[in-house]
Amino acid sequence: MYEAVVSSHLRLEIMMLRFPFPALLLLALAVHAEPVLHPLDALTAQEYWTVFETMKASGKLDSASRYAGINLHEPPKVEVLNWKPGDRFRREALAIIKQGRRTFEAIVDVSGRSLISWKEIKGVEPVLIADETEGVSELVKADPQWQAAMRKRGITDFDTVGCDGDSPGYFGTPEEQGRRLQRVKCSDSKGSNGGPGHNIEGLIVVWDSEEQKVIRVIDTGAVPVPPGNTDYDAATIPSREVPGPISVAQPVHGFRLGGHRVSWQNWNFHFRIDPRMGVVVTNVSFNDAGKTRSILYEGSLAEVFVPYQDPAEGWYHTTFIDMGEGNTWGSVASVLEPGADCPDNAVYFDSVAPTSHGTPQRWPRTACLFEREAGNFAWRHARGGVQVESRRQRDLVLRMITTFGNYDYAVDWTFMQNGNIKIGVGATGTIEVKAVRSRTAADDRDGKDGRYGHFVGDNTVGVNHDHFFCFRLDLDVDGTDNSFIKEQLKTERLPAGNPRKSIWVAEPKVAKVEEEGQLQMMMEHPALWRVINPNVKGPLGYSPGYEIAPGHNAISLMTDDDWPQRRAGFIQHNLWVTPYREDERYPAGDYPTQSHGGDGLPAWSKANRPIENTDIVVWYTLGFHHVTRPEDWPIMPTAWHEFELRPFDFFAHNPAVDLPKTH
Repeated sequence: MYEAVVSSHLRLEIMMLRFPFPALLLLALAVHAEPVLHPLDALTAQEYWTVFETMKASGKLDSASRYAGINLHEPPKVEVLNWKPGDRFRREALAIIKQGRRTFEAIVDVSGRSLISWKEIKGVEPVLIADETEGVSELVKADPQWQAAMRKRGITDFDTVGCDGDSPGYFGTPEEQGRRLQRVKCSDSKGSNGGPGHNIEGLIVVWDSEEQKVIRVIDTGAVPVPPGNTDYDAATIPSREVPGPISVAQPVHGFRLGGHRVSWQNWNFHFRIDPRMGVVVTNVSFNDAGKTRSILYEGSLAEVFVPYQDPAEGWYHTTFIDMGEGNTWGSVASVLEPGADCPDNAVYFDSVAPTSHGTPQRWPRTACLFEREAGNFAWRHARGGVQVESRRQRDLVLRMITTFGNYDYAVDWTFMQNGNIKIGVGATGTIEVKAVRSRTAADDRDGKDGRYGHFVGDNTVGVNHDHFFCFRLDLDVDGTDNSFIKEQLKTERLPAGNPRKSIWVAEPKVAKVEEEGQLQMMMEHPALWRVINPNVKGPLGYSPGYEIAPGHNAISLMTDDDWPQRRAGFIQHNLWVTPYREDERYPAGDYPTQSHGGDGLPAWSKANRPIENTDIVVWYTLGFHHVTRPEDWPIMPTAWHEFELRPFDFFAHNPAVDLPKTH
């Protein structure tokens, strides 16, 4: 059970004796005690120190041991649902430890300061850690073969050259077997203030992360480094004049906070900031005329997949499973810029994430919460066009921005007064570009340079790619035992003599096993998807439910036998339904780095388990194909894609009908 831990200052003194960390990092670790108020609160800095000291004392670690992640090990769901404020609760952490070529999982009892379990996980590769990526640039630049390839390109000053490695995916080659690899590419920032796009094309280094050495240098031929300045910072780009400032003033917030528990209008929920998943929204309920009704036990973005569509030697491997293999720095968080990333009336939340040494590091302003009025109306009607009843709409937004390499993704959870929850992803950042010989599309006579992308600048092609975002949604509609309904809209031919020839009707079907809950969006065969509680009846005789209402979406165009498609098998369907299992959390599997495919949702669903009238989880994948354009360069305007969780037979009427008239 949870209990207070000793002060972080004592832990800081211990660490100063053990490790010569930079002063700035040490300063960041000097934090005051943080109370844990909820079983699903994120691990605090003090708790990370407890994990660190417990593992240090366990005798399981050696000098080469590194942490590939430390996360809250959630208490059993039944314990959380039965918990009430003031009750004691367990606190455990799951630590992933890399020891040479071996990977271990440890569960630590934080309250009891003891190691509960220690298990080797064979045949997997944990996420690349900072120790493996730092310093790679200088080591690659010292390689004679690489230097020779650079001189062929007329580049002899390596001081302005930087190299970065990333996960190589997996393609079943002999070179990959038994190795932990990176593929390293370089760019030359000479004449630039650090802007993107100065790639040294056609030169790739295969790097062994474990042995920290070059396996081979691949040179497919020199391509000129694109010229020109692609900087986008305020010091480089003259700012336009925007007259008439808009100010947001809110002397009193409309929401109430108790730690990470939020009450707003009729909504109540809890959230935490997880180092791997970002914002995790939990225990969502709605106060329906004085009755607390459960809707969502836990929801989060669970995986991001970005496969590029160029078969060239330097590009075919670029198929990132971002959350599972790209979280090099211990946290997916990006620090929020007040007044820009979030409005002036926002409240900010810090978070804590572990380093590869297991020590906590504070990340300031990694999530924000704010009310928003965008000038929309919640509902209106004008009788006769004159007698108008209209109500002003206000939303509550919980936002976090994550950064994976070149892309930034804002994830918004928007709670609405009508009982809807809108979940949106805003993609921005810098697109991945390829240096080509042709200056423009007009110069690309044979079409080869622009075959797999679109010209966005001189000698610069933005490579075609996809974005897929898989959300894990543990809906508990009026309780844990739920069913999933696919309600198809079908054409019905009418009998002769009716003035109409056809209409459409809604035909619901309950999914009994997992296979029946694996669905695609199809405009030619429309359907409604919703989770219901078959054990409850509403005032009109229907079972209460929540609909998963898609917005814009896409399906994969890759073939089933393509390695990236196999590794990110969750993109086979827009929607999956599985029975709740506490250890099924990541749709591409726990360890997607260099995975061979079939992990996660495809593996779990092979058993075709029952999903009727039981605790179920919905996995919804939002996707879009990205054909780049010059307007995306050198920095991409934010592109939003959204879906909603909408009440369906959950309320007796419009839950926002009681909004006050403001004028």
